[in-house]
Amino acid sequence: MQALIDVILPVFLVVAAGYLAAWRGWMTEASVDGLMKFAQGIAIPVLLFQALTRLDLAPIFEWRLLVSFYSGAFGGFLAGLFGARFLFRRSWEDAVAVGFVCLFSNSVLLGLAITERAYGADALGPNYAIIALHAPFCYFVGVLTMEGVRARGAGLGRTALKVVRSLAANPLIVGILAGALVNLGGLHLPAVVSDAASLIARAGLPGALFGLGGVLFRYRPEGDLRLIAYVVAVSLLLHPAITWTLGRALDLGPGPFRSAVVTAGMAPGVNAYLFASMYGRALRVAASSVLIATVLCIVTAWGWMQALG
Repeated sequence: MQALIDVILPVFLVVAAGYLAAWRGWMTEASVDGLMKFAQGIAIPVLLFQALTRLDLAPIFEWRLLVSFYSGAFGGFLAGLFGARFLFRRSWEDAVAVGFVCLFSNSVLLGLAITERAYGADALGPNYAIIALHAPFCYFVGVLTMEGVRARGAGLGRTALKVVRSLAANPLIVGILAGALVNLGGLHLPAVVSDAASLIARAGLPGALFGLGGVLFRYRPEGDLRLIAYVVAVSLLLHPAITWTLGRALDLGPGPFRSAVVTAGMAPGVNAYLFASMYGRALRVAASSVLIATVLCIVTAWGWMQALG
């Protein structure tokens, strides 16, 4: 219970403060969007850049960590895809959007914040390894599957090229790649630049969590409650359970194992709704699942951390 109070609740209280600010009209939608643009487009990419410049990259990119986490993510995607199609009789396009919600856990805003509070900044190396591949993996799986079931448009090859271009312009990916290049190149930033970057980076997670609350205010739970409950269960229970099982089977070390399970147990990120919006499919399910899972994650994250010991 102490972990719930000391580690998890402070993170979600920041999210709740953003929700309250949007609900009471203290921040307009434009203000929330501006805050999120700064946090996700500037501060967090700088945070990831700094982290990647300082890490010893070889140990954190451990194949057992990546297999454990991404097998769980892909298992969640398949459960969402086929569950939506065959259990809830949704169209294949809707089913892919639902699968993406089950695939895309909030690895940055929630995963980083909770892991850091629980285990310290030195424990974040495996988190950064997961984050480095998260968006590329999830969007390739989601976009290529959607284009495959639609069987029309530009075709898979051209779609894959579009995804690559989109990821190349993604600030998070740019920050990760730039940090890795600086690290591998043995370069050292001047102290004044590093200090300035640290000031920006420190604003990233608090600003993003507050902004996340403002964004979640827009998502009203309505309809499709059985499917939403299914999606939430897959995201908060099945994904981390698969990751846990594989991590134990592969004898994953304690630090990477903790990071993988905690990250796998996070609620779907806002990107899940953005993907559904991009294709105009399962919007209500995606929006409501993000909101409800984020609230329930307070309890389930505590449960997984208790299991981890």
